[in-house]
Amino acid sequence: MSTLEKTNSSPSLKSMMEDFWNAGGSFDKHFLSDEHLPAVNIREKEDTFELEVAAPGFKKDDFKISTENGLMTISAETSREEKEEKENYTRREFSKRAFTRTFKLPENVQEEKIKASYKHGLLAIDLKKTNHVPAAKKEVKID
Repeated sequence: MSTLEKTNSSPSLKSMMEDFWNAGGSFDKHFLSDEHLPAVNIREKEDTFELEVAAPGFKKDDFKISTENGLMTISAETSREEKEEKENYTRREFSKRAFTRTFKLPENVQEEKIKASYKHGLLAIDLKKTNHVPAAKKEVKID
């Protein structure tokens, strides 16, 4: 059975910062936690994998989904800015949120048939399976 796996292609900023700050052990690890990454549910059905990404506060146009070399990358970025000017003060508030998640696709996923929708804070991605079964492991005889 093929499975959908998340992967990291290079060391993350988080792991580099942990390596640096853990020498003294005094840095707040909560700051470096994965809490800023949206939760993901993955369900395998007979003919599809269903992936759900909980990402409230984003708009459909904030997302980008791409595939390359057997990996699917989901990223999103949004920002908000408020500015209020009064006679004797200016109030300016802004925020920016972004994330990137990468998943290793099973060999039996048809990349050209991946579909996604975003509704009520939930990004739903359908990954259609192919009927083609990858060749079993085979040893090659060396002459």
